[in-house]
Amino acid sequence: MLLYIDACVRKDSRTRRLAECLLKTLDRPYEEVKLIDCDFPKADEAFITERSRLVDEGSFDDPMFGYARQFAQADEIVIAAPYWDLSFPTILKAYLEQINVTDITFRYTPEGVPEGLCKAQKLYYVTTAGGEFFPEEYGFGYVKALAENFYGIPQVELIKAKRLDLEGEPIEEIMTECEQDIVRRYKAE
Repeated sequence: MLLYIDACVRKDSRTRRLAECLLKTLDRPYEEVKLIDCDFPKADEAFITERSRLVDEGSFDDPMFGYARQFAQADEIVIAAPYWDLSFPTILKAYLEQINVTDITFRYTPEGVPEGLCKAQKLYYVTTAGGEFFPEEYGFGYVKALAENFYGIPQVELIKAKRLDLEGEPIEEIMTECEQDIVRRYKAE
């Protein structure tokens, strides 16, 4: 199963447009989690205490772990998240807090090193940026580090378009070129 995580908040999101191009190119059925429609519980002390209790009891069928179970069982994952303030929208961070669950998406070895439990072999991270400044170690780097070092997902690919808010830039041309690149790179997969 291909899992599509949509962290876009704008109706006419350019990031979503590129992600939908990728999904069409991959041409596989997928499950979508539209994060703007999710009502995540606040990750406060009460939430953490309850989650820890359930993990200690091995009660992983609790609805609290639904997103984590879904993520762990996905064969491939597409995340669409615009580049905001050196990172991504907060709804993606809230989602990551929901799926980062010991004994579902990862576990610790006796040496204390995280070991991935996710089935996916590949994660695609699709993003767009308004300007030229786009250090990959921030938003994308955070997700890549989690995927590779916690979840055990060996392939993490970045798909991006930038300079989309700069005056005089050929925005449609930039988007079309990125879409064409997506088709060239992923049509055979």
